Amino acid sequence: MPNETATATVTATATAPYSRTNPFPAKMLVNRRLNSPDSEKDTRHFELSLEGSGLSYEVGESVAIYPTNCPDLVDELLQTLGANGNEPVPNNRGVPTTFREALLRDYSITQPTPRMLRAIAERASAAPLLNELLDPARKQDLDTYLYGMEMIDFLIEHPSAKFEAAEFVSLLAKLQPRLYSVASSLKAYPDTVHLIIDVVTYESHGRKRKGVCSTFLADRCSECPVPVYPSKSKFHLPEDSEAPMIMVGPGTGVAPFRAFLQERKAVGARSKAWLFFGAQREKSDFYYREEFEQFLADGWLTRLDTAFSRDQAHKIYVQHRMLGAAGEVWKWLDEGAYFYVCGDAKRMAKDVDAALRQILQQQGGLSVEEANGYVEKLKNEKRYRRDVY
Repeated sequence: MPNETATATVTATATAPYSRTNPFPAKMLVNRRLNSPDSEKDTRHFELSLEGSGLSYEVGESVAIYPTNCPDLVDELLQTLGANGNEPVPNNRGVPTTFREALLRDYSITQPTPRMLRAIAERASAAPLLNELLDPARKQDLDTYLYGMEMIDFLIEHPSAKFEAAEFVSLLAKLQPRLYSVASSLKAYPDTVHLIIDVVTYESHGRKRKGVCSTFLADRCSECPVPVYPSKSKFHLPEDSEAPMIMVGPGTGVAPFRAFLQERKAVGARSKAWLFFGAQREKSDFYYREEFEQFLADGWLTRLDTAFSRDQAHKIYVQHRMLGAAGEVWKWLDEGAYFYVCGDAKRMAKDVDAALRQILQQQGGLSVEEANGYVEKLKNEKRYRRDVY
């Protein structure tokens, strides 16, 4: 599960020489596709070795991955700019390096910054549309125009906009690490960390686009090390080991819950646990099916409800499964269950939150105001926890 915020507090053992600014070079142990070949998605299971690092993490936390940019895109940018790549420039810490290395390792080269767009508009012999859209009053129009476009598009579209290498990098943002929820417990897999990541590739404006970090891991890390560092989180197992827990994690959002279940098994936790998992199709996208069914059979997981959105004419999502089991969800909450949600913030998390409030009204007999108050109480008691992005 990806989490784009890269400013979280990091954690390591006191003796570890590694830090957020000096990440550990982890070895890639496993890079395996979780979907069957007929799936529309490419979701990968990665395992990275932390052996010898002195680093550790708790289940529910994240790790920061420090990617490099796609070499093919770097080459295309250099060609478009008329550069050879050996030009001296400062990296994002002010240390001298080459233009190629800076574009590869130090700066974000996909999404154009406002400064870059303004600079292109100023230098281009003709950029009437771009100049119009850079008017602050046209921000929404600019956002719409930028959708699916990258920096290379604007440079190709405005060949008269010329830049010196050092000037060009001064207009770029720093290449940030990406945070991903850990999908494993150190008690189950010592010295390793597992990740579940959707590999992002898509066509836009006639070009193939690539997710910076997901394709870095999927395509370019079989031999080279993966810079990694743990990141703290408050998305932990219940402090009360006897408390029931409800986990809602469709797609890669299931990552922390796989880790939770591994941890429960390792420590012998037998409290009730309920997982809602969703994906596109059961046949091709039911990640870790055998593992979850084994947790269920062995009693580490009490109930597993699935929602496969494209296996029927009308789409079914995790919130629909929640509503279909509303009476039991209310019963568990009334018994003191913790409610966890991990995944997409824009739609899924909002829909799950709305379903939760609907259940409180229908099953608990609460008014809208009382249901909202109940949710606030859950949050204050730290029984409603979300890891959304």
